[in-house]
Amino acid sequence: MSYQTETSEASRNEGKYIAMIICWLLGNGSLFAWNSMLTIEDYYIYLFPRYHPTRVLTLVYQPFALGTVAILAYNEAKLNTRKRNLIGYTLFFLSSLLLIVLDVATSGKGGIGVFIGVCSISAAFGVADAHVQGGMVGDLFLMCSEFNQSFLAGLAASGALTSALRLITKAAFENSQDGLRKGAMMFFAISGFFELLSVLLYAFIFPKVPIVKYYRLKAAAEGSMTVSADLAAAGIQKQRHQGAEEDPKLSERLTNKQLLLQNIDYAIDVYLIYVLTLSIFPGFLSEDTGSHSLGSWYALVLIAMYNVWDLIGRYLPLLKWLKLTSRKGLMVAILSRFLFIPAFYFTAKYGDQGWMIMLTSFLGLSNGYLTVCVLTAAPKGYKILEITP
Repeated sequence: MSYQTETSEASRNEGKYIAMIICWLLGNGSLFAWNSMLTIEDYYIYLFPRYHPTRVLTLVYQPFALGTVAILAYNEAKLNTRKRNLIGYTLFFLSSLLLIVLDVATSGKGGIGVFIGVCSISAAFGVADAHVQGGMVGDLFLMCSEFNQSFLAGLAASGALTSALRLITKAAFENSQDGLRKGAMMFFAISGFFELLSVLLYAFIFPKVPIVKYYRLKAAAEGSMTVSADLAAAGIQKQRHQGAEEDPKLSERLTNKQLLLQNIDYAIDVYLIYVLTLSIFPGFLSEDTGSHSLGSWYALVLIAMYNVWDLIGRYLPLLKWLKLTSRKGLMVAILSRFLFIPAFYFTAKYGDQGWMIMLTSFLGLSNGYLTVCVLTAAPKGYKILEITP
């Protein structure tokens, strides 16, 4: 099958909205398992009251995610993107099942051994996240910005969805015997379903959408060696683009160091966004906000408000007049978020629950908004070569 046939004008937009929906679902699957673990924090606090699970699970998750993504980024030119993403989604699915197996095997009992097992699964989620988010964001950057927008919105939607489900299950099982465990087991099962759905969507549906094939063929024409398996899954045999053989400049690419130096401010932006966010969410919100009239619902409400406003924030950049694109402006906005640290401290100490809920909402809104602004602005200036029909 030739490039000319596959990259016809009709393929440029054919299936675009289907692809956007799939990207949203894949984004949802990228964090659904991890958000499920965070959202049932009241169950883990009940099982492991001495081990501060909401803090420790995050501290275990992040180093494995960061270390794995660093290794994958260093070797990105040699990696098979399709295998990378499938490994990530499959690991999410298997780890979600392991949470059920661990809970059933121990009859819902706590203890240091069980806690180490849960921490190991949290580490596996970190490894899976590094495979999926890095692979998917990189893959979608070769396509249109709407795909990345949908994927990033799906990430936030997973938090909002898990929070809504947690509030429903807590209300349903609150007065029943062993209600916390029943709600947690339901979460684990739903999480496994979403991760399996992500595996199937990415493996069999996404690569066959016409617009996705079009953009991957463009990447192949530029000399990318990471899309061959994706093209094969769509029934296309990759052919060496003749122009790349005639003109060596077509196969030239910037090194990882050059890319990092050109975009160092964007890298610092993303780092600072999540240093601030993760210093407050979920550990501080779960353990250091005092006692209030909402009782055991209070931490769940705070997490739900964060997730809902994070989702809203990720859609705000769709309004062009609200999207922040200035590199200096982004840095100033991100640095100003560190005012949240004293604000949360004094609110927890002197404020009531209404102020804390409002502050948490702003934390989520700014996290979602700035994440999308940075990640959709960063690729500017890097162009995929056009293929002549």
